Parts: sequence; structure tokens; C-alpha cells
Amino acid sequence: MDNVSRVTSFVLSGLNVTMNYRVALFSLTLISYCFVVLVNVALIVTIILDKNMHEPMYILLCTFCMNGLYGTTGFYPKMLWDLLSPVHVISYSGCLVQALVMYSFVCSDMSILAVMAYDRYVAICRPLEYNSIMTKPRLLLLVCFSLLTPFCISAMNIILTSRLKLCSPYIDRIYCVNWIIVKLACFPADIIVNNIFAYITIIIYTFHGFLIVWSYVYVIKTCVNSLENRAKFMQTCVPHLTSLLIFLATIFFDVFNLRFGSNLPPTIQNVIAIELLIIPPIMNPLVYGFKLTIIRNRILGGITCKFQR
Repeated sequence: MDNVSRVTSFVLSGLNVTMNYRVALFSLTLISYCFVVLVNVALIVTIILDKNMHEPMYILLCTFCMNGLYGTTGFYPKMLWDLLSPVHVISYSGCLVQALVMYSFVCSDMSILAVMAYDRYVAICRPLEYNSIMTKPRLLLLVCFSLLTPFCISAMNIILTSRLKLCSPYIDRIYCVNWIIVKLACFPADIIVNNIFAYITIIIYTFHGFLIVWSYVYVIKTCVNSLENRAKFMQTCVPHLTSLLIFLATIFFDVFNLRFGSNLPPTIQNVIAIELLIIPPIMNPLVYGFKLTIIRNRILGGITCKFQR
């Protein structure tokens, strides 16, 4: 048992069925990654360079896009390498790092969405107090909370996973996921602590969900009898709700795939596995870019100036 538990590398077996289409998949993956980087960097740079957008809502949006780049960087370079390689192997430490990035990326997205919901609540329901509540120090604290807390929670999950003795080096997925690694443990009793901490994590992010629902209950109540607030809701809350629904839908399919997707065709499993790393990182900046007038005008203005030159 000691010999099989000393896993030094993992074999990612989820990609084997698609190797006949290696060139086409490599091209599509590279185009997707380039487009993710393009739309997110464009929005981030626009917000950073325009002082008129140095407000809480836009700073949180900038953080949201940065987290999207962080998560996709943990997946696409390794995926592109695997598409060119006949053997899909990742080191033990590299697998844990990738699982950490994936885990913290998803948790940070949820935290940022919760903070953005609170920001919209204060802006619409308590507009006279907005500047005194969403001060720069408090905003910095909220941004740090939405990035560092998920990272620490995810790191704790990965540390608990790293202590397990594993009986197999085969991961039936195209990238490393903490839950998949935990299932490779030799002794079921060893993963009790992992399961307990996983339930604690679920409870923490359930409270995030309650915060979002609570914020929008008050926002909708406030907007019902006010045309001005309804216009503000349509302008700033609809993009947030769209991003939230996209996030929840992709998470639902990913969790379903992890828990019950073993009977699905491998190609379908792969599509569901990567949707979380394609759809939200591309759609979020596009939704905000098209819906928020000031961002749309800045980007279109910059493109127009370049063509005129």
C-alpha cells in the first residue's frame, strides 16, 4: 500500500478520446483563450485609465475580470500543451496548484458577486449614504475579502488533500479538481476531515447566496415605485444578475458532471468541464461592456481613434 500511495504525477485521461481532432481543438482552444484575454484586458485597462470610472462598481468589475484571467490562466496553457503532447501528465505539486487555482477562482467569483450585490443595494436603497458607506478603505477591505478569503479557504482544502495517501494516479478529467483527487484516497476514513471542511465551505458560500438574495429583495422593493431607480436597476443590476445566472448555471452543470456525469459520453463530460472556464470569462466583460454606457463609449471611442489614425 505504501508504494501505490507515493504518487509523484497524475495522468489526465479525460482528453484521450479527442486526440484525433488535435489540431482543430488546439486552434479552437487558442482562439478561446486569446478572446478571453482580449475582452477582459480591454475592460480592465479601460477602467484603470479612465479616472471617471474609479468608483466602487467599476473597481469591483475590474476585480471580477482579473479573477477571470486568473482562473483561465490556470487551465488554458496546460490544456494547449496537452493538445500538442501525446502523453497528458502533470506533476503531483502541479496538479495541486491547478486544483487550488480552479477552486479559488470559483469561490472568488461568488464572493465578488456577493460584494457587487451589496454595492447595488447601497447605491439604490441608501443613495444618500453611498459615499459614506462605500469608502475607499472599506472598498479595499471588501476587495481583499473577496480575493484572499476564498484563496485561504481553497488552500486549506488543498492542504487537507495533500496529506492523503492515494491509490491511483489517473484523473478522469482534462484538468485537476480537488474532489477528484480526494476520491483517489486509499482509505475512506482519511477523507472525513476533507468532507467536514467541504461542508463548512458550502455553508460559507450559502451565506454569500443569502446576501445576494437579501440585497435584491430590498433593491426590487425600492425600484417598484420609482422610475429613476428602475432605470438604475436596468442599467447596473441587470448585468450583475446576468453574470450571476451564468455563474450559477455553469456551476450547476459542473457539480452535476462531477457527481453524476460518469455515465455521460466523454465528449459531453469534457464540454461541461470546460464551460466554466469559457462562458463566464467571455460573457461577463461582454455583458458589462455592452450594457454599461460609459464603458461601451470608452471602448468604442478608443477603437474609432485607432482607425482614424
